[in-house]
Amino acid sequence: MLLKNVQEWTLLLLIFGLIAAIGNWIGYSVFPVAALPGMAILIVICLAGLILQHVLPVNIPSVAYIGIIGILVSMPVMPGSEYIVKWTENINILALATPILAYAGIAIGRSWTDFVKLGWRSVVVAMFVMVGTFLGSALIAEVVLRMQKII
Repeated sequence: MLLKNVQEWTLLLLIFGLIAAIGNWIGYSVFPVAALPGMAILIVICLAGLILQHVLPVNIPSVAYIGIIGILVSMPVMPGSEYIVKWTENINILALATPILAYAGIAIGRSWTDFVKLGWRSVVVAMFVMVGTFLGSALIAEVVLRMQKII
């Protein structure tokens, strides 16, 4: 069962990596060949986190394992970390987020019945979360830019 999951995750991560590399190229002028080592590292880290989540008996989300692995391999005390940091610097975070958010949107769109079951209160909460996040980000940006005397 785990092998089938690993195969599916690998395929999905490769598709995300390909789309992100194209987005990185179009949006940030980083040729896909230059981003390939960094993308491969990110895919391996994600795959390792997904596997650890299923193998270890502790019930921790895979995103926590992925974050921990990413932090550990990029720490200056780790051998090879300077290469990992150098290679992953070629990948813009927005190029990564775009295919993931598109996939999430498609996943939600395919399960409208589940979304409708949540009720109107969930929509109101989601709207408050989005508006609050936007206003909080704008406020932080305003304060930081004023402190730096940029505006």
